[in-house]
Amino acid sequence: MISVIQFFLIVLLGIIVVILIVEPVYVLIFNKPLYIHWYPFKRKLNPGQRAVLRKESVFYQNLSAKKKLFFEHRTATFIAKYKFFGKGDFIVTEHSKVVIAATYVMLTFGMRHYLIAVFNKIIIYPEPYLSTIRNEYHKGEFNPRLKAVVFSWKDFQEGYYCDNDNLNLGIHEFAHALYFHGLKSRDQSGVVFSSTYVKIQEYLVQPKILEQVISSNYFRIYAYTNQVEFLAVILEHFFETPHVFKKEFPELYNYVREMINFDEKNSNS
Repeated sequence: MISVIQFFLIVLLGIIVVILIVEPVYVLIFNKPLYIHWYPFKRKLNPGQRAVLRKESVFYQNLSAKKKLFFEHRTATFIAKYKFFGKGDFIVTEHSKVVIAATYVMLTFGMRHYLIAVFNKIIIYPEPYLSTIRNEYHKGEFNPRLKAVVFSWKDFQEGYYCDNDNLNLGIHEFAHALYFHGLKSRDQSGVVFSSTYVKIQEYLVQPKILEQVISSNYFRIYAYTNQVEFLAVILEHFFETPHVFKKEFPELYNYVREMINFDEKNSNS
């Protein structure tokens, strides 16, 4: 018989083999993590926080009972990990924390490594604010130097509550953070995100593809500012009007779905 110590050493060796050998091969073949959700000790939201999700997060409402627990855990973990600061006369509330966290959790629900280090704080202004980056008024931004994601609450709410106009400030700015993370990180979800975005770039340089995308007028003109903005805009469209996106550009839609490992069973698309 093996001792308890030997048993745990065998288990530890098995885990190391999976992490260092099995999963990288799995990701290489299937371009997605070997698993996504595993939480030995799930965090819980308080009743008020959970009520916000139940009332205001359509994505959460569409999840199975089991996945709702995963979503709640991730929302609670996000709120615990990242600091929230109100600027001007904005007062951070539990409601504002939950809807901001829920936006990020929705965007990253297919990623195992969803807590990223390129930002550590959320800064919220009541309205558009004077940005220190370009000395002009912004509705939101991701500032890697300050490790901050910044929102105008007025514009965040407009994007959050109008869910079919392809304008969602929360998704847009968190997409910038994920793009930056994908450039720097070697975790499996970051690798999938960045490698699939390379596929999107290769797709767009095919003959006449970019011309078709632009002439369709589906994506707003701001998307073509640069590749970072294009990524943010297509992610807004992916969540806001998925049926149209899938119909108009099925190949591009599938690349986006692959990039964030999105499970369509979690939505109405």
